[in-house]
Amino acid sequence: MSTPTAAQLPITGDQRLVKHINRIALLRLMREGGDGISRTDLSDRSGLTRSTVSQLVKELIDEGWISESPALVVAGQLGRRPTPLQLDGKRFVLVGAELTPDTIRVVTTSIHGEVLEANQAALRQLDPEGACHQLVEMISVLAQREVGEGREVLGIGVGLPGAVESQTGMLQFAPNIGWRKVPVGDRLRAELESAGLGHVPVHYQNEADLAAVGETEFGPRPADDPLVYISCGVGLGAGIVLGDNLFTGATGAGGEIGHTTLQLKGRNCSCGRRGCAEAYVGLRAIAADAGVHDLAHLRAAMTSAKPEARAAFEAAGKNLGVLLQNIWTTFDPRSIVLGGEAVALGGPDFVGAALQTLASYADAAGVPAPQVRQARYTELAVAVGGAAYALYALMHPYQALLQQR
Repeated sequence: MSTPTAAQLPITGDQRLVKHINRIALLRLMREGGDGISRTDLSDRSGLTRSTVSQLVKELIDEGWISESPALVVAGQLGRRPTPLQLDGKRFVLVGAELTPDTIRVVTTSIHGEVLEANQAALRQLDPEGACHQLVEMISVLAQREVGEGREVLGIGVGLPGAVESQTGMLQFAPNIGWRKVPVGDRLRAELESAGLGHVPVHYQNEADLAAVGETEFGPRPADDPLVYISCGVGLGAGIVLGDNLFTGATGAGGEIGHTTLQLKGRNCSCGRRGCAEAYVGLRAIAADAGVHDLAHLRAAMTSAKPEARAAFEAAGKNLGVLLQNIWTTFDPRSIVLGGEAVALGGPDFVGAALQTLASYADAAGVPAPQVRQARYTELAVAVGGAAYALYALMHPYQALLQQR
């Protein structure tokens, strides 16, 4: 489907726009309705005439979005049987990437969320120019491999460790890597042009926001909504999905829960404030509490099940539980999803302590706590979320446009 980016969509009353919206409506109905939906079903659910649906379905089949299954045989049914349709998308691929303070992760996925290939590498340089070059280098390798196999790259989603202006890709503030007002979007666009990928739509969001979209777009239908994804790593952030929309706030800083105050006049935080949640739950804080110098030693200590490291994760988990209680009472989510390296590394010591703390608040209030689960894509949650956001922007063009503006 030759689809413009959100910022390029025409806001006019012409027939091209109407047709484009109708095509997206049919694709979204097929995603929500599952395999086996017929043209008649699509007409009934969309309100479009059967002739319009038939014409659009034919185009989508020719383009590779939809495939047909053998007609259903129903006992006792006379006349022409409905032909089941299913989303195919084998010709298309999505690319997602994550930039962390020490690692770059890149994935390619199908439109169904199947991870086709994944790559991870240590960040060679922390300066914006070097980091952006390595990021595009890794994106290009995977994207061009897919193009070489005859697939079309529909979009690229990039997760960044801080508040982001999604339209421009301006990284406002990323305290854990020391970046402020860095035009990541401009740098990546120039690099992608040089790599022959300048025509591919690119989307920029905070890393936790992308992971949240990955949980809703690539999860079972209907998706959990509202949903809050909590990214637990060196930093601490949240991605919030409300009413099928990603909530990013007025400046892109919505969900920066790592810099909410957990302790009045508490520990110093990387952002310059005191008492932030990140200063108690972030991996660097956990490493300090465990008596080790850096994350490598913390990982080694947990591999060896050192009591000091386990105790540090348990204490951090209790603080996370307080944060979960605050998120619960603020957003009343259907699901809270935990992801990030701290979840994988701390395991039951970390997650169990958080859940016990949350349960204690629920018991005191006499109400059930929301469902809390771990991320489906584990350490790839943000990168896969980037791929999911590229699809989300395609399927929700005006919502993505409103977010950007």
